[in-house]
Amino acid sequence: MSDTKTLYTAHVHVTGGREGAARSSDGRLDLKLAIPGSPGAGTNPEQLFAAGWSACFEGAMEIAAKAKGVTLPSDLGIDAEVDLRHGQDGYALAARLNVSVPGVEPEIARQLIEAAHRTCPYSKAIKGNIDAMVRLV
Repeated sequence: MSDTKTLYTAHVHVTGGREGAARSSDGRLDLKLAIPGSPGAGTNPEQLFAAGWSACFEGAMEIAAKAKGVTLPSDLGIDAEVDLRHGQDGYALAARLNVSVPGVEPEIARQLIEAAHRTCPYSKAIKGNIDAMVRLV
């Protein structure tokens, strides 16, 4: 990948692991971390991954829609589900994106979703690494 150009680098400092805190170098991200399902304040890495993948995926859909001359609806929605699993090989993730594209013909919406799944950096990163599914709802 010698022809690639870095567009942005996120810098985040975490202390305390799943029961700690995360803060970005620019201060825009500053939050408490918590174990999934635990009481009290804080988010967890699975929720952060779900938010990041969803946001990135919607951006990839916008690029795909522009290339096809399609206007995405303002109420496009993505519901992400990220599972933390445990089995014989230890811990693993599984993830699903449920994409709603109201007012767009289902076949066109599927084409946009497929194009986004091919180009979204998060989708590329998890391809072949975790159980992942993206579907039109």
